[in-house]
Amino acid sequence: MRMTKWVNQKSGATFIAILSTILFLFPVYWMVITSIKPINELFAKPPTLFPNNPTFEPYIKNFIESQAMLGYIGNSFIISIGTLLLTLLLAAPCAYALARLEIKGKTLILLFLLSAQMLPNIMLAMPLFILFSQINLINSFTALIVANTIFALPFAILVLRPYFLSVPSGLEGAAAIDGCNKFSTFWRIILPLVRPGLLTVGAFCFLFAWGDFLFALVLTTSEEYRPLTLGLYQFTGEYGIEWNNLLAVATIGAIPIILIFMTLQKYIVSGITSGSMKD
Repeated sequence: MRMTKWVNQKSGATFIAILSTILFLFPVYWMVITSIKPINELFAKPPTLFPNNPTFEPYIKNFIESQAMLGYIGNSFIISIGTLLLTLLLAAPCAYALARLEIKGKTLILLFLLSAQMLPNIMLAMPLFILFSQINLINSFTALIVANTIFALPFAILVLRPYFLSVPSGLEGAAAIDGCNKFSTFWRIILPLVRPGLLTVGAFCFLFAWGDFLFALVLTTSEEYRPLTLGLYQFTGEYGIEWNNLLAVATIGAIPIILIFMTLQKYIVSGITSGSMKD
């Protein structure tokens, strides 16, 4: 009886997992399928789950005949990688200090970071626009990288801090006996031990910057610096939306995110679990 109950519970959990996976993946499937539908099938009723006459014309048009979208994708890579590196450069020592050092008002600092993490980026956009206008940073990759870093930094510090707390403090004492100073201990011993946390935070920071629309819209007016999110906006016109072209470019734009999470899945999962063990 107990075995039958266990099998039923496992079957129910498996069914729920499969159903949830289908629900989450269906929008991705619909995006890809719509991108290869001919125009006459885009608004067919009832909609077709697979095109009768698939076409790759939107991909050819936007990535071979015209390569403007490749420029937008390149800009997105520059902004996302810059945000990733700058965020980790600032967040790692801050999180280490909050985990290891006796700092006055540490609780208030953590509360401030938690509150800042909850702020929507629209509350930062206009102040940053005014500031960057005064120092001539509008229309530059620097402005977008700094803006996205400001938005991602509280999240990165709060997520990285538990990883540093999980590292045995005795390692620092042993390193000091061997002649390592604070910086050498942090760089050569502590950071390699929290690599899963760094990869986890780096992946999410890349994702934040890759999907940013508001900062790019407010802080740039030149197409030379605009990322893919604003490139997609070009397919929205006065008389309608070019759905096949829009979703073809969106499909290509989703590939880097999918590859990053597929490649780093093991580290991200282990990083999330190990980072939550101690606080």
